[in-house]
Amino acid sequence: MKSITIKGSERESVGKVATRTLRNAGKVPCVLYGGDKPVHFSADAIAFKDLVYTPDAHTAVIDLGGTTYNAILQDIQFHPVSDEILHIDFYQLHDDKEVTIEIPVKVTGKSPGVMAGGVLRLVNRKIKVKALPANLPDYIYADISGLEMGNKLYVTAVASEDYKIMHPDNTVVCQVRISRAAMKAAQEAAKAEKAAGKKK
Repeated sequence: MKSITIKGSERESVGKVATRTLRNAGKVPCVLYGGDKPVHFSADAIAFKDLVYTPDAHTAVIDLGGTTYNAILQDIQFHPVSDEILHIDFYQLHDDKEVTIEIPVKVTGKSPGVMAGGVLRLVNRKIKVKALPANLPDYIYADISGLEMGNKLYVTAVASEDYKIMHPDNTVVCQVRISRAAMKAAQEAAKAEKAAGKKK
């Protein structure tokens, strides 16, 4: 999985006043969990754009003055009006400890159902998986080559030995729905067939 480096500095003061001062200076207060003790730090808001404002999943290398930590983004708070980042929680990665993260779905293949006029609907754009850091994929590939009109692709079809899917087996990844045009054409064909039957 791709990694993005966040350069920041440890915070000594963690009260409300110190937090407000940081935000006014264009910095985001953060906490890194998962180690011996939580690490409080801050970084420029712009440093998080490639990590937060993207459909892709990334790990983060948090560089605090030469001390680095591998982590994943665990929780993020946005301002309800301005949408600016208020606070971020990270979780430290350990090579021998599994982590849970949402991975984006990438559709591959050509669906016979779509080619026949159906509409592909991506029900779950991200799938939650649990894996060791080394086994975290960039994407979960959903092959729609076998989907006919009205078919669904379940999470069981995208399973892998590298990770455990944290959803029930009946969770739908995507489906091919019958479009209105295809439904209308089918209805008209049925009417024509009926009419032809009566003429006989």
